[in-house]
Amino acid sequence: MRSLLRNNVEPFERLGLSEDTFNDEELVNFMLTYPILINRPIVVTPRGTKLCRPSETVLDILTKAQQGPFTKEDGEIIINEQGQRVRT
Repeated sequence: MRSLLRNNVEPFERLGLSEDTFNDEELVNFMLTYPILINRPIVVTPRGTKLCRPSETVLDILTKAQQGPFTKEDGEIIINEQGQRVRT
């Protein structure tokens, strides 16, 4: 559950979330109250649920192979125009 928390946002330190004293239910309640705490994206497919950071990890749980180019937010090409994975 802790891997779903963003630790670089204001509520994280103020709420003392760096301490390992909260159970999963409490952490979920914090994330519901302060959605900025949720590390995203969380992707759900028939092959599983995964926190997709870095974004190319989504390729591991897709039920069908990526059919076109895939470029990260920073412009890095993961799958080229020919559908070939150029970075793993």
